[in-house]
Amino acid sequence: MQIRLLDATVESLLAVGYARTSTIEVAARAGVSRGAQLHHFPTKKKLVAASVSYLLERRLEAFRTAFAKLPVGADRYTAAVDLLWEGASSDAFYAWLELLVASRTDPSLHKTVFEIQRQFGERVQETFREFFSPAREGVGSLEIAPVFSLALMQGLALERILDKEDPRIAMSLAALRALASGAMRLK
Repeated sequence: MQIRLLDATVESLLAVGYARTSTIEVAARAGVSRGAQLHHFPTKKKLVAASVSYLLERRLEAFRTAFAKLPVGADRYTAAVDLLWEGASSDAFYAWLELLVASRTDPSLHKTVFEIQRQFGERVQETFREFFSPAREGVGSLEIAPVFSLALMQGLALERILDKEDPRIAMSLAALRALASGAMRLK
């Protein structure tokens, strides 16, 4: 039942946005009673935060699974960019965006969103350290590469809201692939 509620919350965020997402809306989308929904998640904030955390975790696990399945000899750096773009241009990003924007003017929600982002960022860093060995001692490229890549991709995902066919998106991703492939290999 909790998974149905979490999925229904994401659907609601995508369909009607954060402001119009309510516990009543989510319960209806999940096909459960309001009482059942309140039993698992007593407030909208807890429901939305749990759903976005769940969604980000699924996104990270999908990346890890796909990356682990890359064939031997594949360019892991450009593959990482492509896999990250799949996540950054997905419904997961747009659900996260709804929550992020709402947190700008809601101090309580901001604290929750900040903690979700902190935990997700730590997991992303752990994943990069697991899949890539440092190119050079002391440079910290594994510390900045995921942050830089995700920031660029989130900006491109925002651009896609206005123009899904903008050729600069593909050109920017090609530049990021080249940058990642070259910079991460420096010895």
